Amino acid sequence: MKIFSKIYMWIIFLILYAPIIVMIVFSFNDGGSLSSFTEFSFKWYEELFHDDAAFGALKNSLILALASSVLACIIGTFAAMGLNAMKSKYIKATISSVTNIPMMNPDIVTGVSMMLLFVAVAGIINIPVNLGFWTMLIAHTTFNLPYVILSVLPRFKQMDKSLVEAALDLGGTPTYAFFKVQLPEILPGIISGLMLGFTLSLDDFVISHFVSSPNFQTLPLYIYNQTAHNVKFSMYALCAIVVVVILCLLLLVNFMGSISNYRNRKKDLKHMGA
Repeated sequence: MKIFSKIYMWIIFLILYAPIIVMIVFSFNDGGSLSSFTEFSFKWYEELFHDDAAFGALKNSLILALASSVLACIIGTFAAMGLNAMKSKYIKATISSVTNIPMMNPDIVTGVSMMLLFVAVAGIINIPVNLGFWTMLIAHTTFNLPYVILSVLPRFKQMDKSLVEAALDLGGTPTYAFFKVQLPEILPGIISGLMLGFTLSLDDFVISHFVSSPNFQTLPLYIYNQTAHNVKFSMYALCAIVVVVILCLLLLVNFMGSISNYRNRKKDLKHMGA
């Protein structure tokens, strides 16, 4: 049975990652063909670095991903703190379920609903519909929020509440207690949520497609517009770079989570020893 389970696992990995590996390998193909690999070359990467439109889209994606992930972290951290402080289990469970809706919804549903929301708001206040950076920022912050809350809320639950009470008893203000006591404890969760939100925003296409405009084009939208016509091999190089960057970010998130769990176990062992 172990042999069959290993074979099954390798088949799943092959199905999932074979297209990505093929794309990365042929991004170094000098011949510009998918039928045969002629010679290893950085030709398409050089062409990519001379493509101003691609780098403009990359800059837009980075700005949008950073801004939306930071906003989601700020809002999500205080939302997690509010959820943790709630006394009623029923209200807490209801709000948690509502918060997770953007995460459980299909991207196309979220994208269409966000577009209709912006159109409706523009109609109510009688202004032209102006899709672009700000609408994309709101949409990306919205779908990043649940992931930030899920990353930060467990940190609040693991934290020793007596530390905050002690800080308040010693004359500290709630703000002082948050920045000096709570924030250092939940910081790994905030960083994990930030990196996860940045990664999700960076490669989002479906939601961005519905709330974007030609004046502000992100990298996934640019790649889609290129591949809708004659595919340039520089797009394979661009996709390969995106895959590597996202993989590095995900590995970093997992690494940070492992370090945090290791530190928590050490603290628990110290408390048990004491």
